[in-house]
Amino acid sequence: MISESATLGALVRHLIECLDGEVEKSYEAQGLAWRPRYTPVLRALMELGPASIKTVALKIGISHSAVSQTVSQMTREGLVELRKGDDGRERILVLTAKTQVMVPELQRHWLAVNAAADQLDAELSAPLSSIVREALAALDARRFGERISAAAASLPSRDRE
Repeated sequence: MISESATLGALVRHLIECLDGEVEKSYEAQGLAWRPRYTPVLRALMELGPASIKTVALKIGISHSAVSQTVSQMTREGLVELRKGDDGRERILVLTAKTQVMVPELQRHWLAVNAAADQLDAELSAPLSSIVREALAALDARRFGERISAAAASLPSRDRE
């Protein structure tokens, strides 16, 4: 149980640990050598076909750096391959046969994860998925850094204390 005095950052990190940790355990229980962070990359490649890291990052709304780190892990595990693009500078992600064989079982698993998420949403005063989307939209409209600066400016200055 997390402390009542936990800050927003601690709460969000703990929530992600609770969700992703259990999803990862469920992959293991199913005998799937898979991590939750691989799923957005796979889903993007399933939709787009072979694509650059930049294209995948834009598709899933995650930074290029984060996608690149995930792709490095996936490459080490033989889940994707990186090939040179047409101009030689761009790297193109391609699913390996190993991953393609896993896709039907992963899709089945995703159905179970989504059903569990729906159950969680039903138990809350407002669906978590809706609250998260609402929070992200608000942060798109006004970054958290701007909010921090405004809040800091409204605090009494040390000179006036």
